[in-house]
Amino acid sequence: MAVHDPSPVESHVISVLVENKSGVLSHVVGLFSARGFNIASLAVGETEDPTMSRITLVAEGDQRTIEQIKKQLNKLIDVIKVHDLTQELYVDSELMLVKMKTSPKLKETMAPLVSQYRIHVLEANDKITIVQCTESRENIAKLFGIFRNIGILEIAQTGTVALSKKAPKD
Repeated sequence: MAVHDPSPVESHVISVLVENKSGVLSHVVGLFSARGFNIASLAVGETEDPTMSRITLVAEGDQRTIEQIKKQLNKLIDVIKVHDLTQELYVDSELMLVKMKTSPKLKETMAPLVSQYRIHVLEANDKITIVQCTESRENIAKLFGIFRNIGILEIAQTGTVALSKKAPKD
């Protein structure tokens, strides 16, 4: 009897260049829901070319699942290019807004964080403090854990946006 180790589940950042028209995002999301794939993060925006949008999504799965996701995305008519950024060097960023109760513990914890991470205090009064964090996915996860220990009242996050560090071909 052969014993097979299952492929490890990994998180992949996938950049999908699509035509900038209504209904395209719905088709992409529909593809995921119809096949039972999970989207961990999703961000969409117009590119430097107003006829195109870039969908940056984070999907989790084993290698076979990720390959299936890329193949299915490439089959969609409005998809121009699918690029798995996880296979190369890339820069990513997320935005997180966090509302916490103002306290001495919060003030003590925030001082070193502000100098170490890209954190800005947007609102601070005697009752609440709201901070904005613009960081990589990895650092946002770390900060989320720190803020959770302090006590989060409310939180809002964007999806990941990412670009390849590779220079374009001339």
